[in-house]
Amino acid sequence: MIEYNTREREFLKELEQARLSTSHNDIPHVKPVSFVLGKDSIIVATDYETKTYSNVKMNPKAAIAIDVYKSGGYKAVCIQGKVKIIEEGDEFKKLYNIFYEKFAWVRKDPWIEKEAPFLKIMPRNKVS
Repeated sequence: MIEYNTREREFLKELEQARLSTSHNDIPHVKPVSFVLGKDSIIVATDYETKTYSNVKMNPKAAIAIDVYKSGGYKAVCIQGKVKIIEEGDEFKKLYNIFYEKFAWVRKDPWIEKEAPFLKIMPRNKVS
């Protein structure tokens, strides 16, 4: 299991946007996403009708870049890992509550189990 050091954890907790990359048939797909830091993973919300979701169903490997660029300075955590789809149950409810508290867009347009899944990215490699 990949662990985050204190500086990485603080960095990941203060941000909420990243770029998620998935692939199918050797064609990469990248998009901006909102995320939260889990205990040992990165959690992203998606919809069933997205290219990201269909890619993950066919190929459960993904990469995510969480970064901030400022003139004269760049900070980033880049992660590669395997994705687990979470659609229902206690883990879904726990993740939904975290997203609900953190993001106004979730409170504005709430959903229930099996309406939209979470993607749990379990790191295999990490660079920061």
